Amino acid sequence: MAYKIKALIVDDDDHVRGFLVVLIRRLLDGPVLEARNGLEAIEIYKTERPDLVLLDVNMPHLNGLDALRQIREINPEAVIIMITSLATRRIVEEAADEGASNFIRKDTSKSQILEVVTRTIEEHLVPQAGETQS
Repeated sequence: MAYKIKALIVDDDDHVRGFLVVLIRRLLDGPVLEARNGLEAIEIYKTERPDLVLLDVNMPHLNGLDALRQIREINPEAVIIMITSLATRRIVEEAADEGASNFIRKDTSKSQILEVVTRTIEEHLVPQAGETQS
């Protein structure tokens, strides 16, 4: 199933970002945009208004939690999945309190990442974006 949505992948690590872009493209029938840090993410979000954002927590220039807050100020309904290699309870709780839709650890398997992203899309975006069979 391919979802007709636009996504933004934000991670300062080129390899992780590239991996996530390839993985997420399996689910989508829409563009997958990229940003290297929170500042780029905010600028791209303002102009492109992606339906889904995968946002790394630890990045230079503007960390993921601060970027999450700013994106949610732009659009309180933004669907954002936080991604991180270090998922402490405090960070998970803070991200949830700030409106993150879900949370993925970077060491999660491909199939589990796809499952979490699919579930998040279906819970938050399918009624607005629709879907098509692939």
